[in-house]
Order: sequence, then C-alpha cells, then structure tokens
Amino acid sequence: MYDVITIGAGVRDVFLVSDAFVALKSDQFPTGVAECVALGSKIELDQVVLTTGGGATNAAATFGSLGFKTSTITKVGDDSPGRDVIDDLKRFGVSTRLVKKVKGGETGYSTLLTMKDGERTVLVYRGVSAKFTPSDIDLKALGRTKWVYLTSLGGNMALSSRIIRAAHKAGAKVMWNPGSRELKQGMKKMKALLPMIDVLNMNREEAEMLTGKQDVAQACKALHADGTIRLITDGVAGSYAHQDGRTVFAGTTEAEAISRTGAGDAFGSGFLAGIMKTGDLGQALQIATLNAENVIQKHGAKNGLLTRWPSAAKKKEISLKEV
Repeated sequence: MYDVITIGAGVRDVFLVSDAFVALKSDQFPTGVAECVALGSKIELDQVVLTTGGGATNAAATFGSLGFKTSTITKVGDDSPGRDVIDDLKRFGVSTRLVKKVKGGETGYSTLLTMKDGERTVLVYRGVSAKFTPSDIDLKALGRTKWVYLTSLGGNMALSSRIIRAAHKAGAKVMWNPGSRELKQGMKKMKALLPMIDVLNMNREEAEMLTGKQDVAQACKALHADGTIRLITDGVAGSYAHQDGRTVFAGTTEAEAISRTGAGDAFGSGFLAGIMKTGDLGQALQIATLNAENVIQKHGAKNGLLTRWPSAAKKKEISLKEV
C-alpha cells in the first residue's frame, strides 16, 4: 500500500546559466521580452546543472524526501536520460515499478537558458511524455494507494477524467494540478469531476481563466464541492486554501529566487504532504511555501526540497490569516 502515487511527466532538465543571456524588450514576442544572444557567437556558460524534472517526478521527490511510501507513473525512453530519471527517483526513495519504459522511445528533455537574475527561456522536447494513453496507466494500482497526485497529461482530459474516476471508485483521494492545456478546455469538462477531486491546485491566473472570477473567494466558490480543498497560488503575494466556507491565506518570506523552475510542483506536493501529515490547512500551506522557497533558491526542480519536517519556529516564518 502506497501513501501516494504521482502521475505525469518525467524528463531530463539541463540548466545553462550565463551573463551572456540578456533581455531585450520587443513587441515581436508574445511576452514583450526576448532572451537574446549574439547570433554566430560562441557563448561562455557560467554554470551547467544537470537534473531531472517533470511534474510527476518532482512531486514524488518531495513525498519520498519526507518519508512517505511513494510511487510514480510516468513514461521514459530506453535511453540515457530515461535511466537518469529512474535513478533520480530511486535516490529519493521512490518506487519505479510503475514507470513505463518505451522501447526505442526518447525521454523528454528541457534546456533552460537561465539569466543571472533567474529569468529563463525553456526549450522543450516532450519525447514519449508528449502523449499518454490508457495503456500507460496501471489503473489497478490506484486501489493500492491512499492518495493520487495527478499532474498534466498534455491536455488529455479524457484520460485525466478516467484516472480521477478510477481513483475515486477505488477509494483513493485525489489531488489534481492540471496543466494549461487541460484548463483551456473549460469548466464544462471539469464540473462533473469536482466532487471527486479532494484537492484542486492552480494559480490565480488559471483560476480566473477557468471560472471567470477575479476574486479568489468567488473563484473558490465556483470550484467548491463539499469536503474538498481548493488551493490557489499567487506567486510572491502568497497562497490560499479553501475548504467548506473557510479560506486560509499564507504569506511568503519573499525569498530571493535564483530559478523558479519547479516551484509550483514543490508547493503542490508540499501542501499535500502537509495535509497527509497534519490534516491542517494552515500548516499544509506553511510546509508548501517553505518547500517552494527552498527550491527557487537553487537551480533544479528537485534541488532544495525539504528533507525533514520544518520546526514550529520555521513554520511561523510563514504568516497565516483567515480571509
């Protein structure tokens, strides 16, 4: 019996850090800013960090680090990056029995061009993690876990729905951190699933896009189902956890970020770890925030994760209030 099974992507991440990467404002780019280098030049790198990423493996690393019996369902190729993903999971004490290794497949790969202030551009090759199919997911395993932590499946709402329903039927609780491609499919496809999602996690912009509500309390109300938790993050401004009419807000310490890659995964998994450990919304928010703030102070989504439970004094660094 597992405490938690995580489901989603597992990839190889490479962080390339250099002062030679510069920001250039331009209306030619969707964000209004480009990350640039001199064309035809040879760029000197200040740091190279090789690690692994992907929502499922990042979350699993938190749970494994904090002592929960953890497994992960993900897809990798039978290549060197795939072996790295599996080895990294083992390093965090995570079972790899449910990892699907695709013969002849290529593991997903991300290269992060990182400026010294932490801003970055991500070059993504999704590899075998680009497409999940029902045959990739051992639904029977969902009956052997207390929690399922589901991350993005590349917009495959049909499969996400199938997993949520299967877990609910098997008696496992579900935390879902949907990706942008799932959320863009709208509230209509999600509404029937809401009572089966014990913890729904998204950021403020995503919650507004999904519900059409700018106010966090109103967004939570639109997503509410009795007994469930709605978790909304708002960057350095803090985060909100809502359950049955009660909303708790947690601040941050405004820790300086070297890289924000993996912060969302660290927050979500830290929150669920806190719920499993304490059952308390406020303490779960504190653990989530501390986990995320540790990660943003290092390059790599798994570097900096909490390896022990924060002390009472440490948790008090994260202010709480009811709103």
